[in-house]
Amino acid sequence: MDRRKGGRGLLLALAALIWGTAFVAQSVGMDYLGPCAFNGVRSIIGGLVLLPVIWLFSRRRVSGQSVVPKTDDSDSNVRESGFLAQNRDLLLGGACCGVLLAVASLLQQAGIQYTTAGKAGFLTSLYIVMVPVLGIFLGRRAGLRVWVAVVLALAGAWFLSAVGGPGGFYIEPGDLLVLCSAAFFSLHILVIDHFAPKVDGVKLSCTQFFVAGVLSLCLAAVLERGQFRWDGLLAAWGPLLYTGVLSSGAGYTLQILGQKDMNPAVASLILSLESVFAAVSGWLLLAQPLSGRELLGCGLVFAGVVLAQLSVGRKG
Repeated sequence: MDRRKGGRGLLLALAALIWGTAFVAQSVGMDYLGPCAFNGVRSIIGGLVLLPVIWLFSRRRVSGQSVVPKTDDSDSNVRESGFLAQNRDLLLGGACCGVLLAVASLLQQAGIQYTTAGKAGFLTSLYIVMVPVLGIFLGRRAGLRVWVAVVLALAGAWFLSAVGGPGGFYIEPGDLLVLCSAAFFSLHILVIDHFAPKVDGVKLSCTQFFVAGVLSLCLAAVLERGQFRWDGLLAAWGPLLYTGVLSSGAGYTLQILGQKDMNPAVASLILSLESVFAAVSGWLLLAQPLSGRELLGCGLVFAGVVLAQLSVGRKG
């Protein structure tokens, strides 16, 4: 069991690496497309990439099955009702995860236009602190250390985002959008935790991508008609393929497979490495260094993230 959980942890760490470096591709993609169009296309690509994976897995299952003896109608009815129940969970879970993923990704993508990849990565990681806090509403008590972690993370977010001006300090619009996206990502993790043990993880991931993609493209058709053009799509092919194939198709599938049968708090602790990878890749690839004040904010956010998840992990 421990060896299996260690393997799932490696899947989550790989997802964090992919997502952290994807902030660079998302930032570059904003030069050519609006956030709705970019997220719509990348989500559809992610869903399409998973279709052959589902087909291959299905063939392996069929080839590995032995010849099943004939059964009576009652056994057939039981199997059929179980099949319908599982697909009901798959469709409901895919719809819920897809809507939350679409909202969270759109807010994040819109915010990235006005902030750096490193700041966006650390602000997004606040969803990991929000998971145990939101768990209170599901009957899971949060201890004193969790609340200390929340204070640390909020202080870090302030150092990262607050800007001084004639009227005092304020939060920049891009950072505020990313903070809002973190709240929806935390809800996304809790919903995955509910549905992942009930359905096939790859199918759940594929379904959520098509739901998120269709919803985002519908919004793009209404809100971004002037920006949604073929020349923009062709110019953004690199970022779209990276985020569609790796960040969406591979990353979220690794999350669902790695989070299965794992404490969501422990899973989110591993996923917190995304913020570190985002800051490093933004510095190396986009020449976006962080100031001393912003580095202090990053340190406080990361400390809060780790403390919150270690506290919950002790109770679990």
